[in-house]
Amino acid sequence: MVLQMNRCKRCLTPTSRPDTEFVDGVCSACISYAKRTETDWDARKSELMALLERSEETRARTGYNCIVPSSGGKDSTYQVITLLDLGFRPLVVTATTCLLTPIGRRNIDNLARYATTVEVTPNRTVRAKLNRIGLETVGDISWPERMAIFTIPFKIATQTGINILFYGENPQNQYGGPVGTENAKHLTRRWRSEFGGFLGLRPQDAIGQFGITADDMRDYEMPHQSETEGIEAHFLGYYFPWDSGRNAEVARRHGMQQQCPSVANFWESENLDNAMTGLHDFFGYLKYGYGRACAQVSVEIRQGKLTRDQGICIIKTLDGIFPNMYAGVHISDVLRHISLSAEELGGIIARFKNTELFDAEHRSDLRPILREFSQ
Repeated sequence: MVLQMNRCKRCLTPTSRPDTEFVDGVCSACISYAKRTETDWDARKSELMALLERSEETRARTGYNCIVPSSGGKDSTYQVITLLDLGFRPLVVTATTCLLTPIGRRNIDNLARYATTVEVTPNRTVRAKLNRIGLETVGDISWPERMAIFTIPFKIATQTGINILFYGENPQNQYGGPVGTENAKHLTRRWRSEFGGFLGLRPQDAIGQFGITADDMRDYEMPHQSETEGIEAHFLGYYFPWDSGRNAEVARRHGMQQQCPSVANFWESENLDNAMTGLHDFFGYLKYGYGRACAQVSVEIRQGKLTRDQGICIIKTLDGIFPNMYAGVHISDVLRHISLSAEELGGIIARFKNTELFDAEHRSDLRPILREFSQ
């Protein structure tokens, strides 16, 4: 049976996007956005200021009110600047990404002009092996990156005694998820397990592959629950209406460098730090028909910056383009980094490509890509 590509009636999110509910043909992200006018944002800001008051004891003891997990990107920069303006003193914690780009390095250094930054870099040899395991096993080269993002800041919190963390937006609110998850205030252990993007692959599953040991995986293991007792991780997007365009402009004004990382991207301000993100996005398109451009364009349709028809034209042009270059790094450098040949990548592409979905869409732009990596 051929799977039809059905999309949200308001934006362009496909029904094939994982964990996304639709009500009468409308995706949960559009439903959440429409409800923003019903939210008492002043009351939520008051909640945030109460957190600041409560965290002053922590600041007196540690020098900081909170931790901001950061990539140095637009959202991280916006978070840090906003919290500073409100009177918080954040400690910025960067879990070094899989293959840091030159512009990513510059933006991490730029954000360090505003707040103290701690960078934690897990063993790079192990990380490269994990990238390959993620790509081969669940079709996601960025699997270890998300483990690090949702683990290392908590480790720093337990070590420093700083008990409040601020992540950015709630992804289920911004991009869609199961109904009832869009108003989450806290990033809990349960949220991390359900929505952290681990795709059923656990840290312990990597042990024994490519010589990886249990000690190698300690950087990716969440601290024991007893160690994180009293530590709260909040979504800053719960307290303020999340706006990626505004965040990008705030970051630009504060020195963040921006460039469109890939021909498959619509925005020039997102995911500039990791050269492997191009393959991550491409495999998302292969599996679900949901490319980075579709996600970005759908946000702008909700905001009224684009019409749905304009968005359709854009994603027909951009979605599914293979990322030969990403943020100045060539795909050959990515493959060399994880010791993977083009032929092996071709086999992985063929294995994860949703042929029913693409048959339904009559996509032809994947054919030369598959030929190139199958020869």
